[in-house]
Amino acid sequence: MAVDRDHVLRAAAALLSRKSTATMDEVAQAAGISRATLHRHFAGRDALVRALEALGIAECEAALEAARPEQGTAADAVRRLVAAIEPAAALLAFLYTENQLFEGAEQNAGWARVDARLAALFRRGQESGEFRVDLSPVWLTEALYGLIGSAAWAVSDGRVARNDFTHLIVELLLGGAIRREEP
Repeated sequence: MAVDRDHVLRAAAALLSRKSTATMDEVAQAAGISRATLHRHFAGRDALVRALEALGIAECEAALEAARPEQGTAADAVRRLVAAIEPAAALLAFLYTENQLFEGAEQNAGWARVDARLAALFRRGQESGEFRVDLSPVWLTEALYGLIGSAAWAVSDGRVARNDFTHLIVELLLGGAIRREEP
């Protein structure tokens, strides 16, 4: 029987987003395969996490494409982006806490691509006068990642309704990022 790698990755993502310390045995069980089969696909936890990272980057890039960040107002583009990324939020919350992914020479260039596109969106909002200019696009990008992770965990724990995910993130981020006229 052929093992669907995408199925294994999504099962691992679902488990690790709820239990980041899950063992490879638990990942194999969640995917409905043996530990030996899991190890044939992923030599160890690091290889699995790196594959999940590639999936997370692909999900972010797909959400960016779907959100059309160059169209309409920057605020509307942020709303579309958060809505588009919501299905991958739990995976991103897990990846956001995996420090090994953001250290050293092995840092994936995919994150740099995603970061650059997000920063460009926030910069566009600043240039159009929608967003405050005292908050750098890099900081707004990091704040967005943090809010996505926090909302994913709150939804997963049942403390926040899934239907409120986009609204909560967008309102908090843009409520702090919108340029206010001086009195």
